[in-house]
Amino acid sequence: MPKYLVIVESPAKCRTINKYLGPEYVVKSSMGHVMDLPKKELGVNISHDFKPTYVNVTGRKKVISDLTKAAKTAEKIYLAPDPDREGEAIAWHLSNLLKVDDKDAEKRFFRVTFNQITQKAVNDAFKHPTQLDMAKVNAQQARRILDRIVGYRISPLLWEKIGSGLSAGRVQSVAMRLICEREAEIKIFKSEEYWSVVAELKKDSGDVFLAKLDKIDGKKADINNETQAKTIVEDLQKSSYVVHDVQKRQKKRNPFPPLTTSQLQQQGVNKLRFTAQRVMRVAQQLYEGVDLGKEGSVGLITYMRTDSVRVAPEAQKATADFILSNFGKDYLPQKPPVYTTRKKNTQEAHESIRPTFIEKTPQEMKKFLTTEQMRLYTLIWRQFLASQMLPAQLEIVSVDIKAGDCMLRASGTTVIFDGFLAAFKDETEEKKADEDEKNGDESQAEDESLIPPLGVNDALELVTLNPNQHFTKPPPRYSEATLVKALEEHGIGRPSTYASIIATIQNRDYVHKENRRFFPTPVGEVVNDLLVKHFPDIINVEFTALMEEKLDGIEEEHTDWVSVMKEFYEKFDSDLKKAKEKLRGMRKVSIPTDHVCDKCGKPMVIKLGRFGQFLSCGEYPNCTFSKPITTMVKCPQENCDGELVARRARGRTFYGCSKYPKCEYKANKLPKSQNEDDVDENDKKV
Repeated sequence: MPKYLVIVESPAKCRTINKYLGPEYVVKSSMGHVMDLPKKELGVNISHDFKPTYVNVTGRKKVISDLTKAAKTAEKIYLAPDPDREGEAIAWHLSNLLKVDDKDAEKRFFRVTFNQITQKAVNDAFKHPTQLDMAKVNAQQARRILDRIVGYRISPLLWEKIGSGLSAGRVQSVAMRLICEREAEIKIFKSEEYWSVVAELKKDSGDVFLAKLDKIDGKKADINNETQAKTIVEDLQKSSYVVHDVQKRQKKRNPFPPLTTSQLQQQGVNKLRFTAQRVMRVAQQLYEGVDLGKEGSVGLITYMRTDSVRVAPEAQKATADFILSNFGKDYLPQKPPVYTTRKKNTQEAHESIRPTFIEKTPQEMKKFLTTEQMRLYTLIWRQFLASQMLPAQLEIVSVDIKAGDCMLRASGTTVIFDGFLAAFKDETEEKKADEDEKNGDESQAEDESLIPPLGVNDALELVTLNPNQHFTKPPPRYSEATLVKALEEHGIGRPSTYASIIATIQNRDYVHKENRRFFPTPVGEVVNDLLVKHFPDIINVEFTALMEEKLDGIEEEHTDWVSVMKEFYEKFDSDLKKAKEKLRGMRKVSIPTDHVCDKCGKPMVIKLGRFGQFLSCGEYPNCTFSKPITTMVKCPQENCDGELVARRARGRTFYGCSKYPKCEYKANKLPKSQNEDDVDENDKKV
């Protein structure tokens, strides 16, 4: 019979760890959280030092019963959830649940953590078990209570003044504010016209290269309209072209650090076209373990919720050996590279995201992985390998070309030594992200156009001139990648929360996505306006970032979490009372639209009901006409001419036919052709 009980969160992690431990151990899963605040009430006694009331999570009765039974007969219980605040909180709840009437609890219960699920990491963890880290627990507990108070105290105001099914959140509402403020910038932006002129030139019978008009009469070329552009082109067509100056310089291009959670999500969105949630779900699978045939279940990457760029010395040594064997000594630094981050409160006890075994190349793992697992593993593997290699050496050539009173400039880059770029040599998928979404992977970022050998006073032949009209553009709307980047830069949330923040504002219908960009919905804008107007001290970037620092202080400096809560609540309660007073007597907000009523021809408004948004005549109750807001996507049901409508039930959005109840079609997602970003790839092997 097993003597020792090990408890982890997920069955997949269970299988991987189980094979590393002997027959004396039994590994069971808690299936995530076993205790939480109650769903239908606040669950926090504010007047008694914010004491929370925890209840067993619905649906965990059988799991809890099984764990309790196993714990009674075990000599030792090892709590092994993930190595972060959330994992520590799960371990704490498990210990409280299983320690009831246990006088020897301190001698029987232990905490074990590992950053990677490998034989060595697991064995080391069990050789050096610890006790629960209550500073981590308190930091997580404070976050949970903060979010509960904000959500449960502000959301009822939204239900009363706007409509049911809405919610406010300490972090999600700030993310929403960023999107709405960007939309406001775009609406007031005034585009300005400008022109550029590009010449195609060649030397003798050589290859054509491009040069852009840079200066006129020694001043920066500033062309504001077509008339100016035509005049300049006419002058250039009459001019002779002579090389005025040639400058060459060598530049070192350094590899980027191994991935953090933020960078993983950004690159997963940009390069792989995954959603942030999908990135984290697939990364979780790679971390917890993938079946490698005879080898069994193996964790292929380190823990994927981290803001650290630190790399374990043994991983650097193994990677150095791999580079030496596969690329040669010219690619290997004399000393392992050391990366640092400017981000405050980085948890340096963690590692960056990297493969657990560098020798398990993507090509070798291909037959064991699903398509999406393979793509994400390849991204992580290549980025880490590149981070441990030497910089690339480039030659930058800049050529100034005189043409009358004008000066044109041509520039190009030649790779002298590819260095870390060799890690990306066989990369064929999605080499370039959108121009405004570049997130650090500059291995493909620079213009590497070739310029023929040129010398001062060389005469050049004009092939053609291309005047191009441009207009200044407003700042781009946020994509998932740029929103994650903004959240990180502003210090909003933690790496583990970015994906859930983005999912929440979509599920609440506060934003919709078009061409991979976020647009606030009318409801989202109304909710944001109300929150920003009445809770300016809570729903703002600076406050949210400051609270993250205070939560970090609870964990790292053992700051008293109750004091942090009291300081927060004093200001919050004051703002809440003021908001309620100002909103007293205010009727439900109606959101104007361009639609007109089919019955009376008057403008229609968006209203919120039990099942989501719908269009209602603005003259209600004099006119009671209403209709659903469709997605403009045709119902897939055969012989149905309806369109799909977003509806809500039990807090979740689904899509049903506008012809209901005549047509009962419904789905959790829009058809793939309309919503490809959010549809998982098939689960077949590559």
